[in-house]
Amino acid sequence: MDFSQIFMVMAATIAMTFFLGRFRALKLGQTVGGRKSLNSLPTYYGSLMAMWCGIPCLILFALWMMFDDVIISQAIMQELPQAVLELPASERGLIFNMVSNIAENGATAGSEPYMISAADRLQSLRETSQLTLIACLASMFLLILATVWARMSAQTRARTHVEGGFKWVLLICASIAIFTTAGIVFSVLFESIRFFQSVPITEFLFGLEWSPQMAIRSDQVGGSGAFGAVPLFAGTLLISLIAMVIAVPAGLMAAIYLSEYARPAVRSTVKPLLEVLAGIPTVVYGFFAALTVAPFIRDTGGLIGLSVSSESALAAGLVMGIMIIPFVSSLSDDVINAVPQSLRDGAYGLGATRSETIKQVVIPAALPGIVGGILLAVSRAIGETMIVVMAAGLAANLTANPLESVTTVTVQIVTLLVGDQEFNSPKTLSAFALGLMLFTITLVLNYIALLVVKKYREQYE
Repeated sequence: MDFSQIFMVMAATIAMTFFLGRFRALKLGQTVGGRKSLNSLPTYYGSLMAMWCGIPCLILFALWMMFDDVIISQAIMQELPQAVLELPASERGLIFNMVSNIAENGATAGSEPYMISAADRLQSLRETSQLTLIACLASMFLLILATVWARMSAQTRARTHVEGGFKWVLLICASIAIFTTAGIVFSVLFESIRFFQSVPITEFLFGLEWSPQMAIRSDQVGGSGAFGAVPLFAGTLLISLIAMVIAVPAGLMAAIYLSEYARPAVRSTVKPLLEVLAGIPTVVYGFFAALTVAPFIRDTGGLIGLSVSSESALAAGLVMGIMIIPFVSSLSDDVINAVPQSLRDGAYGLGATRSETIKQVVIPAALPGIVGGILLAVSRAIGETMIVVMAAGLAANLTANPLESVTTVTVQIVTLLVGDQEFNSPKTLSAFALGLMLFTITLVLNYIALLVVKKYREQYE
């Protein structure tokens, strides 16, 4: 029985504990003097018993899973020959992977005798670990079950305990999001600091050339590296600007039509069709941009005497704008529909037309939500990768011409981290510095959006 099977059996046992708790509550709540004596509903008693029995077992299971492989691998490594222990860490890890493969698959062809012996020992330790875990879980479960069964009474405030437990669960879930964000920020920040120890931050922020190729050996030619990120920022802003010029007007106008002018039958048909665009994979948009839009722009520009690159920012921006139209239209439509009808009726009562009501009342009242939708669309555009790779290319050109090839920050991050990379060179560490800049830009956009929302909420609420 492996760990997944142990978890499934444990989950089924905890579910059965719920019914045991309900049965216990029904026995305790038998009529006393013609009245029910339970403090809470039987469901709460079942939930309380399942919670008290399940949470400690789940914690033990999680801790066992976290440290089991580490302890076993350390034990196996100590039993290997001294010559193996003196090897570098990467080679020792490779040998342990070979031992693990022998233990799992039983393929011993071409293996050293000490590997076969270590594989047998590894398999034995894993089986012992699983049996020990089962024994510990069963003992803990039975002990807690007996204790809760004995202490549960008709006057136990089961509902209060269960709701308090769920409150802590919700708090932990919310904290996970916060700690995850903090972990991402600190990990990116620490690696960025390592990068800025090798490359001056002024060169990174204000340099006009991006060529992160570094020399592997001191005698290698042409590997000095240039880490000026201005071309990447310029390409990101250029493509995002083109996308937003397409998406914001089209999405907002579509939302206004669907919420204020369209009949219910038209709305119920058009809105789902429009939202289908959000479900199309970005690689499909990339193929569309590379095979259809980019050649069309190049051929059209050639007819009027313009020099258009085969991969251009305009092609990527146009297709990206089409992709993020649903983000703007769907959110804006929901926000506009949430505006109270009384505001519209008041404007009509004062003699305003429908268009005047939309411009002067509905849009200003819904502006905070519209700004949120636009911000989401901007973040989506800044973080897009596949469309840029396939339609705009990888060349880090510093240009404001949308007909030329450019690249973005996210594309370069992917390019820098592809393959087997060592996190010791400025080339690899520069990906974290780019990620930190993206995080900073997103934070600034959020702050600006909050200022706009605060201003108009004070005016219309």
